[in-house]
Amino acid sequence: MMSSMTMPLPAVPSKIIAVHLNYRSRAEQRGRVPKFPSYFLKPPSSLAGPGDRVVRPAGCELLAFEGEIALVIGERTRSVSPEQGWAQVRWVTAANDLGVYDLRYADRGSNLRSKGADGFTPVGPELIDARDLDPAALRLRTWVNGELVQQDDTANLLFPFGQLVADLSRMMTLYPGDLILTGTPAGSSVLQPGDIVEVEVDGSGRSTGRLRTAVAAADDELPGYGAMPRADERTVAEAYGRPTTPAVGLLTEELRSVATATLASQLRSRGLQGTVIDGVHPVRPGARLAGVARTLRYVPLREDLFAAHGTGMNAQKRAIEQIGPDEVLIMEARGARDAGTIGDILALRAQVRGAAGIVTDGAARDSAALRELDIPVFCAASHPAVLGRRHVPWEIDAVVACGGATVVPGDLVIGDDDGVVVLPADIAAEVVAAAVEQERQERFITEQVKAGESIDGLYPLGDRWRAAYQRWLAGQGTQGTRTSEGSGNQ
Repeated sequence: MMSSMTMPLPAVPSKIIAVHLNYRSRAEQRGRVPKFPSYFLKPPSSLAGPGDRVVRPAGCELLAFEGEIALVIGERTRSVSPEQGWAQVRWVTAANDLGVYDLRYADRGSNLRSKGADGFTPVGPELIDARDLDPAALRLRTWVNGELVQQDDTANLLFPFGQLVADLSRMMTLYPGDLILTGTPAGSSVLQPGDIVEVEVDGSGRSTGRLRTAVAAADDELPGYGAMPRADERTVAEAYGRPTTPAVGLLTEELRSVATATLASQLRSRGLQGTVIDGVHPVRPGARLAGVARTLRYVPLREDLFAAHGTGMNAQKRAIEQIGPDEVLIMEARGARDAGTIGDILALRAQVRGAAGIVTDGAARDSAALRELDIPVFCAASHPAVLGRRHVPWEIDAVVACGGATVVPGDLVIGDDDGVVVLPADIAAEVVAAAVEQERQERFITEQVKAGESIDGLYPLGDRWRAAYQRWLAGQGTQGTRTSEGSGNQ
């Protein structure tokens, strides 16, 4: 007989404690792995039940969901060991650690106003008896408007539940009914008014059912006698679950149109030789890409590691589910050309999410189907074998080596029929300006060569031709036009 039941919490909690980072996938996304757990408090007045709505405060645009597993303490607990910690948990249920990133700056660290508003901690709908559960074999899933956006298992926790209870009990007394929100996996993002978010926890044949919360906009303005909502680019990126990518602002039309050969020439002139991803080509000839790098690293196949890291919502699938508009997924596959690293279904999912492209120095599967997609895919080869023949998907948003080039998340990535170039964001503006000017000169040079002129002193443009070039430029205007006849004499 199932021992879960629909019921209110056993008591009004004296405190709600939330863990900052506790899933490996979220730590990868944030770019840091804590040595010990850290926490913040949410007021009991933030509790809400299944079916309740959450109101986004006026002026806030970054209301984010975080599906979590909530532990309900069953007895007075003080100074227990990690081995004893799980025994102090009476119930498990689903929770949603809602918060508005627009107000994070106001209480940095405490999260009081950003996560403490009324209704910002929905829990339920059912409590599962913890004695019926294996704490290391629970699954957490979150849906937004019916689409699965988070899925992870407690086998991937940084800090097991028993350790959390023990750690907290070193310094404070936990009382019956106290709630511990145990962290969220990757996939958290921003909600809009009208959205429906659902969270479910299951394991050992038990389920909490789906905790359903509807999002509404506030009717009244937020009074101005306290901190008001605001957000910078970094805050927006974190709210949407993306690495901070200031380079997005550099994705101009000029950058999107300039040839990779021109960029490679300009980077070489600045002493940067290792910026070309060698050996990759577009699955669909003529495809171009320009975007900000997100990364995924595969390690060589080891069967025990694949069993632990290659199935379910693995790093490959998490990378696809986290990629966003203007971003390019760069896959390090060690140049292995004898197993696919991307296929049509995952590429289609990346396309639906608005990604700017996919680059792998390994092989791609389903080449015919990939050619039919709008998203540009660059690979080193085509191969019918699945990922598990050679690779274990290992980590996301780390520095990777793809096709002999080092790629840092946040770099700009540009691709065309010649290949793919990595452009460091801090020099992108000057490189692109120089590249545009180089291509203007090359268009002029091309016209002169077609007219029968010798390339001596003309290519590259010498002093003898400068005045003629300036007259030509005045007649053309200053708009740069991409040329396909060459990009320097290197």
